[in-house]
Amino acid sequence: MKKIIYLAILTATIIGCATTSGTKDIGNTADNASDTIRIANDSLEYEIIIIEPGFNTWLVTQRPRGFYGQFFLENKNRFYVTEYNNRVNNISQYDPNLYIQRIDYNSNTNYGYEVNYLLYNWFEFFQERNNQKLR
Repeated sequence: MKKIIYLAILTATIIGCATTSGTKDIGNTADNASDTIRIANDSLEYEIIIIEPGFNTWLVTQRPRGFYGQFFLENKNRFYVTEYNNRVNNISQYDPNLYIQRIDYNSNTNYGYEVNYLLYNWFEFFQERNNQKLR
């Protein structure tokens, strides 16, 4: 069940790769081949994999790990996931090629700092790359 977040992020990244019109070129394309990030926790039975061309290059330009507290990241992710899922459900108003599958993010689950940090930054990357505002 908690692996759904993996599937949602993977689906969103595939869609992000497929949509090229109206997007910004973020990052060096030579570095894009290694843009796969995997985080797994077998005890909680979740896994998150981000496969997004340019994400690693973009991520190193952002605030470092530890800059934001976990509480801040969890609150931002809760908001972003809610808005993202609303857009998935409203295909008449939002591009279904960008918002394909819901993200199952349970605010009562402690995913840890690293997952929240990467998910927050993925949302920031998604917004910048696709010229979207989830705010």
